[in-house]
Amino acid sequence: MKIKWYGHASFKITTEKGVRIILDPYQSGAFGGVIGYGKITDEADIVLTSHDHEDHNYIKDIQGSFKHINKAGAYEEKGVKIRAIPSYHDTSEGKERGQNLIFIIEADGLTVGHMGDLGHVLEKDALKQIGKIDVLLLPVGGNFTIDAKGATKVVNDLSPLVTIPMHYKTEKCDLPIAGVEEFIRDKKIVKTADGTEVEITKANLPKSQEIVLLRYAL
Repeated sequence: MKIKWYGHASFKITTEKGVRIILDPYQSGAFGGVIGYGKITDEADIVLTSHDHEDHNYIKDIQGSFKHINKAGAYEEKGVKIRAIPSYHDTSEGKERGQNLIFIIEADGLTVGHMGDLGHVLEKDALKQIGKIDVLLLPVGGNFTIDAKGATKVVNDLSPLVTIPMHYKTEKCDLPIAGVEEFIRDKKIVKTADGTEVEITKANLPKSQEIVLLRYAL
């Protein structure tokens, strides 16, 4: 499968059979221009949104006839298995910023986890629900989500072979959150991709855990 990072928490996953999944599309220019990434106008077959904040749920620019999933449950669309697991956007069980969905996507013999705006470390029940993860798409910027320390604990608890950081400060995201540097500072294997997309197959999964940094596409 190919995993492309648009920016912020938004990705496009394209399976070997060409199924296109867009996750957490942001509204370009949201919050008075704080979200500076460009519009997401690609076609999709499936769109997943973790919660109803405009930097994660803007589906109006996306093209095609797609299935929109934004509620907890188990789904199967075009041969792709998806589980949406409830979690919280904060450390007080949603009292500050509400609910969040963790998406677990199974395709091409791989399991990908997108944590949305996860605001807390994972308890045993959640870890059991999530299960084994090959590729983890993880917020690391703090303030509105887990920070570098919390993200490191999630990585340690889930043990994915590939972690792709998201939801951190860049030149096109002026939210009061940290950059990716805090998260990667103490990590053993950190690779910077040549572009905005990485192709991962069951055969080319690394033998030990690594962090992969993508460039934002928009």
